[in-house]
Amino acid sequence: MNIRNTLFALPIVFSLTITFAFAQTTNPTLKTQSQAKPASTPATRTQNRTRQTLPATKTSAAQTDAAKSETSVNEATAEPTPASTPSRAESTTPAQVTSETKPAGIISDKPAETASPTPSDPITALREEIDAAETPQDRLRLRLNLAEELAGSGKKTEAVAELHGVTDASDVFDPQGFYNAGNALARLGDTEAAVHAYRKAIEQRKGRYSRASNNLGVLLLRVGRWDEAHEAFLSALRVEGFRYAEASYNLGRLYAARGQMDLAVREWRRALAVDPKHSAAAQSLAGAGIEGRITVEQAPPLPSSPVGGSSVSAERQPPTSSSPRNSNRPLTLDSASFGLLQTARTASDRGNKTEAIDAYQRVIARQNGYFAPANLELGYLLIGLKRNDEAMTALLPVVNREGSRYPISYYHVARIYELKGDLQLAEESFSKAVAAYGNENAQFLLDLSRIREKQGNFKGALEAMEQYIALVKKDGRDIAWSEERVAVLRQKASTPPR
Repeated sequence: MNIRNTLFALPIVFSLTITFAFAQTTNPTLKTQSQAKPASTPATRTQNRTRQTLPATKTSAAQTDAAKSETSVNEATAEPTPASTPSRAESTTPAQVTSETKPAGIISDKPAETASPTPSDPITALREEIDAAETPQDRLRLRLNLAEELAGSGKKTEAVAELHGVTDASDVFDPQGFYNAGNALARLGDTEAAVHAYRKAIEQRKGRYSRASNNLGVLLLRVGRWDEAHEAFLSALRVEGFRYAEASYNLGRLYAARGQMDLAVREWRRALAVDPKHSAAAQSLAGAGIEGRITVEQAPPLPSSPVGGSSVSAERQPPTSSSPRNSNRPLTLDSASFGLLQTARTASDRGNKTEAIDAYQRVIARQNGYFAPANLELGYLLIGLKRNDEAMTALLPVVNREGSRYPISYYHVARIYELKGDLQLAEESFSKAVAAYGNENAQFLLDLSRIREKQGNFKGALEAMEQYIALVKKDGRDIAWSEERVAVLRQKASTPPR
């Protein structure tokens, strides 16, 4: 079974670590994962009501893991440990966003005839507290509470609007607040606004916000923006010294989606090394099989030769398993080449790009000019450095020899063609990526629509856009701009050319 088609159907609950973390409301009595569940309280009843009243939508298998974890927004988590989660410097013990975190005194106990009227409606009360808030940070946190209350009351549209007001605030420094806003928006299904909130939180911490980067990556992975997701997961891992199991697990999911199974296995093993109890990583690793895996070639016994005879060359021939006919077999490398490949990958992960490029090129040279995984990874690295001609040199052999086995190569080549202005070739390559991935990545249809529109093929652009919107809606997502965009393309398609 193709691992890309089954990966996202796993019953995963770990992918998106969404917890509200308010520093000034840390409460030592909150339930953690390691404590027994307390008896029902007004706060926990509020949480249950919140989760039950949020709109239930049918999501695709690709969303299942993130959607499940999003429902845990109001649950407190155990104290993080350095081996498996971000450090204490990066996150505090999270507090629940419930009525317990609201300032006291909402209900007045003064006689009715002498006290000013105090509304019993918590939504009205929160609005009044927001108006009276003394600092922008207090106002932001109260608005988050209000959004939670609105969502719990079934007023999703109002909740989303309130959260948009939070994320649009330009005069507030509160990375945790924006992180929490991203969590709430993700749970409510507003992906674009959630992405904006996470990016704002990360920016305010100067890039060192591993939880926000991981959550950002999960959302980008879900909507098919794979290159951005890749950078987000790597950013989270770099902040934590590559000791962040959840980010490694999610990066493995990304590699598996792109068809790079050897890299996926590498990340799942790293996740388990950090957290041996990470069941989702263990399950993914167990189901990975041998397809796309790279192993060390077993050297045959050296034949005896006369003294002074010629030695066996250290150079290896290209592995015969690297062909579409043998795509279910693992790839093989000699020990030295395998070591160079690992060096290249580690250097690339850690941002040592010059070292990585040199190591990848040496692997390719040792394999007589071609080893598909090395060519592909080198090409991707060169695109990031805007060395597009060199990237094309690395990627075209993969497209021509094994494009069906590594269809992500079509996408990377299409990006380069578009940058170079070769729109017809870009359309052909994007079309191949769409055909190869089918319903697994709607984003490729958006790319195809854009390229066709640039060429004046408005009917083709409209067709691709309508397919994109249908897939997105099937996944249970809404796109605010979709109707307007389709209307524009329909008008262009119906206008006779001059």
